[in-house]
Amino acid sequence: MKGSASILFSTAYLPPIEYFVWIMKSDLIIIEKEENYIKQTYRNRCEIYTANGKIALTIPVIKTNGNHTKTKDIKIDYSEKWQLKHWRAIVSAYNHSPFFLFYKDELEPFYSNNYKFLIDFNTQLLQTILKLVPINRKIIFTNEYLSQVKQNYFDLRYKISPKIPSLFDSCVYFQVFKEKHGFQPNLSIIDLLFNVGTQSKDYLT
Repeated sequence: MKGSASILFSTAYLPPIEYFVWIMKSDLIIIEKEENYIKQTYRNRCEIYTANGKIALTIPVIKTNGNHTKTKDIKIDYSEKWQLKHWRAIVSAYNHSPFFLFYKDELEPFYSNNYKFLIDFNTQLLQTILKLVPINRKIIFTNEYLSQVKQNYFDLRYKISPKIPSLFDSCVYFQVFKEKHGFQPNLSIIDLLFNVGTQSKDYLT
């Protein structure tokens, strides 16, 4: 499929590995920002592997227009110290992984710098991850809600979701707590980066 279609994604917070497998299959990343925001999705949630097993990290958000708030207008709620909690959880989970020290300085600033809007935070973080893998892709955004996508678009906005079982067939790779809890597939891309490091792109391919 590579080069034959553009893929339409939702915005996502440290997206799952499956998200990046699809990125590898397209020359262009199109992110939907005009939809009405959907809660309990990867838009503000990621999953990591800790000593207690898989856990979700969720960014608290403010919906300025209630359930009719567009994704582009979703604000991040800093009344909770979520950045401190998330970074502490990430450090605890991956401090002993092979490549944590290699990548942590690129990611840590996201947990001290404030972004007003969720989509800006997610996009800057995505661009950083793409640089680290590395994957060279251009990111653009919708300028209207696409209820029907163009023929050469592949629509994944609502298919990559924690509520939907993934069809992605994960190959096993090293995970710090695999001996304790078994292999956990399709976690956040940082699980792959911290454990596999410079071989991450080969894994995604």
